[in-house]
Amino acid sequence: MFSRFFIDRPIFAAVLSIFIAIAGLAALRVLPIAQYPDIAPPVVTVTAIYPGASPATLEATVAAPIENAINGVEDMLYMSSTSSANGTVQIQVTFNIGADIDRGALNVNNRVKQVEPRLPLEVRRLGVTVEKGSSAFLQVLAFHSPDGRFDDLFISNYVTLNVLDEMKRIPGTTNVQIFGAKDYAMRIWIRPDRLATLKLSPGDIANALNEQNAQFAAGKVGEPPTSKNQQLVYNVTTKGRLSEPKEFEEIILRANPDGSTLRLKDVARVELAGKDYSFIGKYNGRPATLMGIFLQPGANALDTAKAVKTRLEELKQRFPQGLEYAVPYDTTRFVEVSIREVMFTLAEAMALVFVVIFVFLQNWRATLIPFAAVPVALLGTFAGLKLLGYSINTLTLFGMVLSIGIVVDDAIVVLENVERIMHEEGVGAREAAIKGMKEVTGPVVAIVLVLCSVFIPIAFLGGLTGELYRQFSVTISMAAVISGFVALTLTPSLCVIILKHEHKRSNRVFDAFNRWFSRTTDRYENGVAWMIRRGAIALTLFAVMVAVAALLWKIVPTSRL
Repeated sequence: MFSRFFIDRPIFAAVLSIFIAIAGLAALRVLPIAQYPDIAPPVVTVTAIYPGASPATLEATVAAPIENAINGVEDMLYMSSTSSANGTVQIQVTFNIGADIDRGALNVNNRVKQVEPRLPLEVRRLGVTVEKGSSAFLQVLAFHSPDGRFDDLFISNYVTLNVLDEMKRIPGTTNVQIFGAKDYAMRIWIRPDRLATLKLSPGDIANALNEQNAQFAAGKVGEPPTSKNQQLVYNVTTKGRLSEPKEFEEIILRANPDGSTLRLKDVARVELAGKDYSFIGKYNGRPATLMGIFLQPGANALDTAKAVKTRLEELKQRFPQGLEYAVPYDTTRFVEVSIREVMFTLAEAMALVFVVIFVFLQNWRATLIPFAAVPVALLGTFAGLKLLGYSINTLTLFGMVLSIGIVVDDAIVVLENVERIMHEEGVGAREAAIKGMKEVTGPVVAIVLVLCSVFIPIAFLGGLTGELYRQFSVTISMAAVISGFVALTLTPSLCVIILKHEHKRSNRVFDAFNRWFSRTTDRYENGVAWMIRRGAIALTLFAVMVAVAALLWKIVPTSRL
């Protein structure tokens, strides 16, 4: 007999349970924490920029070729494209749930590289980016100047240079971005009337900018082969890219035969300003730079948010006076509240189970035996979640709350049978445990198999519903399996060690409860016997219940989620 081995070796049974508990505690420290399971389909985002192009031009020259190339990529679910008036094309490729996002990004990038030579020159010069997207918003940070000392242009560039890279290096973050980043750019405001008078076009200005605002390798002087007396080599340094508005104003657009020159300042106004003004961020009515922090799949939301805040406090020491930051949106607040409420429910459920067991067993020593199975089964479930790559979220904790009553049932079955044999046959705890386990080993295994047969099929549901409920069903199934193992190993060993013939004592409260429970049981038995003698009534009631259930099934509205 399987349990006989552990009855004779109680220390070995205890060591196995302790090992399960330690594995669960170790997994509990490293399991990611989130509000819900990661059910969003993976997304790969393709971004291309064509400055000055209209949405129609972007759609025809940039979006259409890239979409045709990407269409049909492996595991692709659907694709959406947005062509903005600011010259930006963003194509989001959504893959099937469970697809490998890294492989998807690689496949999309290969398709984009194939079509890149057919794109306009300006798009190729600026580059087409392919990156993994994330819909798991973690936080939104707002950088602002409470006293109005700095404008949004200065704040945006300061954050880009001093904060953005620091946030990207924090473990657990991905796709950290500044919404509507106003990077410094040289803006040239052309005067159309002057261009028309001088017979110039915007294309002439663009050509002059490309020719005179460039970095060139001018070469070296004195590099071999040279004369014998040449001993030194000089690198030729030329004027590189322009950086001041006055330098741009002196760009020559045309040289006339009489020696005069037409410069950029004659037909345009040049200023250092922001590259993009299509997005305006505000915090409490004041201009602000907003930064979005996205959570990496599988990362711990609480730890990542804490690391972000800690790093911000360190960077704040170097902020110029008058610059502050705030966290107007933080999803971890909902995560903390959800996890805390579920943990309270878990503790309440364990307390209620303890009270119920004590009321019916009416002895502290006997109560400890089934109650010892609960923490071992729950901690072992955490280890199983780690092995399967799941997280601690609302659904897994909800599954643990429901499984408390399930995991304690197996131990109660073993305990009550052993106790019954001890009192009815007057044998010792060891003999009662051996005989009792022969009788209940099959039922305990059957309980575990029935529970698994109910919950495991849910894990094979497809689509969004399957992803949402898979962790819930697997959590309950693992808890049931571990509780069955504990009931066959640790529980009979504890019965031998703890149970004694005189473990029950008379108590007025318990005596009153026993009398009430006996009367209730007698009435129930009489009612069942009366119903058995009148089978027609029982069949009628059963038929009515089935009809009502069928009617409710038909009229109750349904939905996918």
